[in-house]
Amino acid sequence: MNQDIELRNRRDEEMEIDLIELFGHFMTKIWWIIGGFLIGALLAGLITHFAITPKYTATSKMYMVSSSSQSVVDLTDLNIGQSISGDYVELLKTRPIIEGVIQEQNLEYSYKELVGMINLSVVNNTRIIRIDVTSADKKEAMNIANALAEKGVSELPKLMETPEPHIAEYAIVPVNKSSPSLTKNTMIGALLGLLMMLAIFTIQFLMDDTFKTAEDVEKEFGVMPLTVIPEGKIEGLDSSDDVRVKRRGRYYGKNRKGSKNKK
Repeated sequence: MNQDIELRNRRDEEMEIDLIELFGHFMTKIWWIIGGFLIGALLAGLITHFAITPKYTATSKMYMVSSSSQSVVDLTDLNIGQSISGDYVELLKTRPIIEGVIQEQNLEYSYKELVGMINLSVVNNTRIIRIDVTSADKKEAMNIANALAEKGVSELPKLMETPEPHIAEYAIVPVNKSSPSLTKNTMIGALLGLLMMLAIFTIQFLMDDTFKTAEDVEKEFGVMPLTVIPEGKIEGLDSSDDVRVKRRGRYYGKNRKGSKNKK
């Protein structure tokens, strides 16, 4: 039991050391990491600005309450309006309604394409239906949103045999684009660039199995090396010293191989 605990503690300690070493490896590559972050942000920003077509969203709203007596709205009218709001949302996406809008506006979209441009929702559990239409053409988005609202007012009460709803708000030409978001895409590109560089250097760190310090040897084999041969430069040596160094190197190499011909 004690051995298991000791082994677990040792593994935790080694893992902590590895994480510290990995962080140190990241710090030696910090400029590459920063460069990946900036390049990712720059590429995402350029692609968003020049390669992606901006789209605009126009919004109209329908109010699902009508008085049954044409003058007074009672509690029954309010409950009916709230209960049928969800039904109106689904019926506004039916083929007769959508294809009617396509014909009236002389659109070149198919039923499926136009439905993909429309988003219908009930506003915060109220009796108000929000009609959002997204298109690359600002005016087209406004026209479709208003045409769909008017189509709902004229056609849906016939299908459901309910009082006629009202258009609470007509869509206007949108000023600002709804997508893509330059700021959002730039940040996503920067994070992807950062993660890519970190992944590359992490793989590089894990695949590097060379021994760099005496502690690496001790951690791997459990023994401390007797000595360490330091790295050095021989540029400052004269020709005679250089020859002696080379001769010693050849002598040492032959001695290790067990050769009897020593120079």
